[in-house]
Amino acid sequence: MEAQHTPSSIDAQVQAILSGAQAVLGKAFVGMYLTGSLATGSFKPGRSDIDFVVVTDGELDPDQIDALAAMHGRLASGSSEWSLGLDGSYIPQQALRRYDPAHTRHPTIGVGSEFAIGQHGPDWIVQRYILHEQGLALAGPPPKSLIDPVGPDDLRRGVQGTLEEWWAPQLDDPHRLQSREYQAYAVLTMCRGLYTLHHGLIASKPVAARWAQQVLGEPWTGLIERALAWPDGWQPDAFEDTLSLIRETIERARKIEAPNTDF
Repeated sequence: MEAQHTPSSIDAQVQAILSGAQAVLGKAFVGMYLTGSLATGSFKPGRSDIDFVVVTDGELDPDQIDALAAMHGRLASGSSEWSLGLDGSYIPQQALRRYDPAHTRHPTIGVGSEFAIGQHGPDWIVQRYILHEQGLALAGPPPKSLIDPVGPDDLRRGVQGTLEEWWAPQLDDPHRLQSREYQAYAVLTMCRGLYTLHHGLIASKPVAARWAQQVLGEPWTGLIERALAWPDGWQPDAFEDTLSLIRETIERARKIEAPNTDF
């Protein structure tokens, strides 16, 4: 892991996933890559997850899926502080090449969740971009050789799709937003989405948040500042303000129909 200094406990957990995946998959193992904050250099202990992608040669059979589930079960019951902080997917290289809405179900492990077949929504357009541009290869060919380039308008469509499929329903059923941790996550995600909609690029959440403070101004500056500081400092409940920012972001996204459209 060369992008930044990380705790040895993370390195150990990553190596455990890599060796476990290689043992289970054998010749079906193509490569393993770190993405997310570990790849972009914005990893923050206590807030960030271990995001990874394992690329496979073709679809996995039920025995391989069961063996991977057992492997992740052993990791989850281990003593590592990162045992429940994994966010990863096992994707056939043919499916990884480009986002196809008709081919989006892949074996997945989520933070605090069990290994299962998961649905990959439009956010995976963004995830492919990050992996293509900044993914760290732990084993296997360079990620750019496995993924087609993702353009600015593709990224905008990915953000717009994610806002409609994941965040818009939370305006009517906002139970997740009762958590102050999730409020901070939502605020920073909105900032990142707005940055991508405006620039057609991906920035780290801190960079996008600072940009959003300047562009949005009040009443959002303080809300974004507290999200950046979470879990440190005084954290008032921001349920209503977070809902308002989600609503504002969705409304702005719906107005964007062409590249470089101003807010």
